[in-house]
Amino acid sequence: MKILVALAFLAILASLVSALIYMMRSGTPRQEGQPARKGSMATALALRVGLSIVLFICVLISWKMGWIQPTGIPAGA
Repeated sequence: MKILVALAFLAILASLVSALIYMMRSGTPRQEGQPARKGSMATALALRVGLSIVLFICVLISWKMGWIQPTGIPAGA
């Protein structure tokens, strides 16, 4: 489970970085002969939101199934 969470977190960070790259390049005009860019900043950010939701649901399911246990401050303290 730890590997799955780490991979999902890395995918979320990669999507965030690709959105940053799209944002930084969108200010430069396209040169003649350059192909149109595939993808967009909005697509990368939407993918990041989707991955974050899936990661959250996976953590909740893992907790309900007993695969992971919460740690930290007790609820009654």
